[in-house]
Amino acid sequence: MKDSVNLEYNTEREKLAMPEYGRNVLQMVESLQAIPDRAKRSEQARAVIKTMEILNPQVRQQENWEHKLWDHLYMIAGYDLDVDSPWPSPVKEDMETKPVPLPMKDSPIRAMHYGRNIERIIDLICEQPEGEVKTTLIRNLAIYMRTQYLIWNKDSVADETIFADIEKLSGGRISVPDGIELGKVSQDAVFARPGQGQQGGGKKNRGRKYRKNKNKQ
Repeated sequence: MKDSVNLEYNTEREKLAMPEYGRNVLQMVESLQAIPDRAKRSEQARAVIKTMEILNPQVRQQENWEHKLWDHLYMIAGYDLDVDSPWPSPVKEDMETKPVPLPMKDSPIRAMHYGRNIERIIDLICEQPEGEVKTTLIRNLAIYMRTQYLIWNKDSVADETIFADIEKLSGGRISVPDGIELGKVSQDAVFARPGQGQQGGGKKNRGRKYRKNKNKQ
């Protein structure tokens, strides 16, 4: 009967504080922690820093990168390292403090094809006093909303539909003045979704070039 081989998997090992440096660097740090002489320990620490720089060369692109490497060394050592360092050991609590979560708006977007920014613009317009300036803002908003509408809906859209959407999204706070006209949409206008404009334009240009060359034959 053959002896079984015991395999050790990383998932069964202690979690690395800095995975980007690997477990070999952790073993180097553990070895230098066991060196009783402080001068020798400090010398070995500088050698480990050089190794970390080689393994993580992109750190050199950061500001104060040498300071960051020493911070990483202390973190790998579990903040338990007594060596001569150009910088003091970082405080564990400061390094492990979780960022404060940003407050998120939980209310759903009322019209996905317009986006949430439209809702914010409408709120700002609602705060404006009645007059010529507010009317101009409403007209400019309607033109932009028509453009957004045509990006996601290829059919034409009536001005009255856009006006109704403005009044609906404002919760009745905006009443579109009579007599506003948005003008006609140019026949050359191209309403492409994000990421599709260049590709679509390229196909159109290739088609024109092909027809031009064909006419010369």
